[in-house]
Amino acid sequence: MKPEHKAEMKARARNIVLKVAYDGTAYHGFQRQTPPVIAVQNVLEEKLQVVFGDSIELAASGRTDAGVHARGQVVNFFTNGRIPVDRIVRAVNSLLPSDIVVLAAAEADFDFSARHSAKSKTYLYRIQQGEVPDPFSARYAWYVRRPLDREAMAEALRMILGTHDFSAFRASGGAPMSPVRTMYEAVLAEEPHGILTCRIHGSGFLYHMVRNIIGTLVRVGLGDLVPADFQRIMESRDRTQAAATAPACGLFLEQVEYGNDLHL
Repeated sequence: MKPEHKAEMKARARNIVLKVAYDGTAYHGFQRQTPPVIAVQNVLEEKLQVVFGDSIELAASGRTDAGVHARGQVVNFFTNGRIPVDRIVRAVNSLLPSDIVVLAAAEADFDFSARHSAKSKTYLYRIQQGEVPDPFSARYAWYVRRPLDREAMAEALRMILGTHDFSAFRASGGAPMSPVRTMYEAVLAEEPHGILTCRIHGSGFLYHMVRNIIGTLVRVGLGDLVPADFQRIMESRDRTQAAATAPACGLFLEQVEYGNDLHL
């Protein structure tokens, strides 16, 4: 941040943090877009400006893609607005559309950043299996008709645990950064109505990384690949070796962890 921008932010008395959930189906991702294209950030900033009586520019923990959902997106912004923290949630939600909800609000130290202060993130991916697709899951899960070998998928998924170079699961178009990440948890579980969920908790994620892992994992589940192939693909560091990117509709940003820096 340039010194003059930092001085301007300091002149604003408050650093407000929000935890936000949204259905990403109708939006062109989280990051602000030029109308007529609408993103979640466009809507949030517009309504926050009404509540705070101040110009608002959000910073987010991550920029979810078009069609991706969030249960625990975190944003922060600086403002001169004086509305008490305990009134923010109700005030903002009274203006937001039904597919975007503020879950919690807090006031943080000046140096807190939703993006740069994050210690880790958790993503969830949902897959719906069965002979007939469920219309009530279509917006929130990838439909796969053929049965999946869950044991093979679980075996392959365990291979991402620990610290690795994830270049094989990195899409072009993301910000330039190290491809090395640490995964703390990677769990496959079954839910009712034929839903299979994959939960991944890691230090950080590359552009499309989770969806590329899932796309390759499903090929293991279908028997097109075996777990050893998944290991080989990951170690190749070659994106062309991995499968196609899984659809956006099944992905949820579940949680962002900040350690002791923030409690929402």
